[in-house]
Order: sequence, then C-alpha cells, then structure tokens
Amino acid sequence: MDFATIGGIVAGLFLIIRLGIGDPAKIAMFIDARAVAITIGGMISAMFIAYPLSTLLSVFSIVKNAFIPTRIDPAKVVTDIVGFSERSRREGILSLETNIHEVEDRFLRKGLQLAVDGTDGTLIREILSIDLENMEVRHKHGIQFFDDAGTLAPAFGMVGTLVGLVMMLGNMSDPSAIGPAMAVALITTFYGAFIANMFCIPIAVKLKNLHVEEHMVRTMMLEGVLSLQNGENPRLVESKMLSFLSPDARLKVGPPKYKENRIG
Repeated sequence: MDFATIGGIVAGLFLIIRLGIGDPAKIAMFIDARAVAITIGGMISAMFIAYPLSTLLSVFSIVKNAFIPTRIDPAKVVTDIVGFSERSRREGILSLETNIHEVEDRFLRKGLQLAVDGTDGTLIREILSIDLENMEVRHKHGIQFFDDAGTLAPAFGMVGTLVGLVMMLGNMSDPSAIGPAMAVALITTFYGAFIANMFCIPIAVKLKNLHVEEHMVRTMMLEGVLSLQNGENPRLVESKMLSFLSPDARLKVGPPKYKENRIG
C-alpha cells in the first residue's frame, strides 16, 4: 500500500473542503447534477471514443498500481545476483538450476533459466529486451490514459462554462434563472480543474515514477544475468550492479562485499 498516494488525496480533500469551503453546510452549493453530467459524463464519453472497451475496463487495475504498487527491492536484487555469481564461479552455472524456481521475480527467473540453458548472450539480451519493451508499452498506455483524462476534464469543464453562460444570457429577463445558470458555468470549471489536478495528473505522474523505478531494476537484472552468462568475476558483477543505484540507494544495500569496489 502506498500511503503517500492515499495521504495526498486525503490531505487535498481536507484542505479544499474543510479549510477552503469551510462550512460543511455550504458543500451542497458545489453539488450540481447538470455540472456532473457535463464534466464527468462528457469526459467519460470522450474516453470511450478514444480508447477500446478493454482499456476502459482495465482502468481499475491501472489505478490499483498507483495505490498498491509492486515494488522490487534493488538491495535484494544486488544480493541475489552477486550470490548467484559466486556460486556460478565456484560450481559452474549449471549449479544454479536447482534454485531457479525459488526466484520470485518472473523476469529474473526467465533470464537465469536462459543463462543456465546455455543461451548465447546476444540472444538473452534480445529476449529480455523484448520483455522490457512490452512492459514499457503497457506502462505507457496506463500513463497516457490518465494524461488524457487530465486533459479532457478541464476541457469539458469549459464546455459546461459555455453552456452556463449561454443559459444565463438567454434568460437575462428572468433574474431567478441567472443564478442557477451562473452556478453551472462556475461549478463545471471547478469540477474539471479538481478532477484533473487532484486525481488524473497526480496518478499519471505516480505511474511515470513507478515505471522509471521498475525499468531501472529490470535493466539491472538484465545486465546481471549477462554477467553471469559471461562468467564475470563476482567483484565486477557487484560493481556493475551498484553502478545502477544512487548513493542513497547503495547505502540501503549495505557496504560492498568486496571493499575495493566501493562506489560513491
């Protein structure tokens, strides 16, 4: 569970509703069925036009990634790959086959199996790179979905504003109709800005950051598998793995096993 995402939404709602609007009795002023129909209904309708039904049905699993992300511990990846390298150096790469099934990550397990099977390094890189590319495409689709929703929500808020202004100008002779029309004009703009900036855009940014993090760890796994396949010295394997991490992340891994290779 990503408590930062939940905490940000809760804090945002509290600041806007409790401190911004203030009196709870005034919240009813910001609820308007016509504004909801124009802004939220219009945004959803446009998303149906832009995306296939399968993508729209998978939106909840995409949102789930922002709230419950599947993070890979880089420290464990470094430790595991260096451990595999040491064992391969001592007993040969075929000795790893008995423990491959214990590797939880599918990508790393696949790479190790390819290496144990004697697959050429160039082919291993090609196969795992295809996996990385497919992962990137999937992630970008989810990110683009929320980027587009964040663009469409304010746009339909503006549509609602124009509708409200037309209604207001068409009833200038009736003072009682001006207020409700003006409310539609303003509330639709509020809805569009709120949905985009409180939910859609932040979730898109969160998914982008998660993608960058996962792509880095997967690339580290790929290079680690190739180092194993090449029979590189564990000292060099550790140095290569640590080079992927920031200085702060290296501290979380702990001191390098091979002291002469301390980095950062």
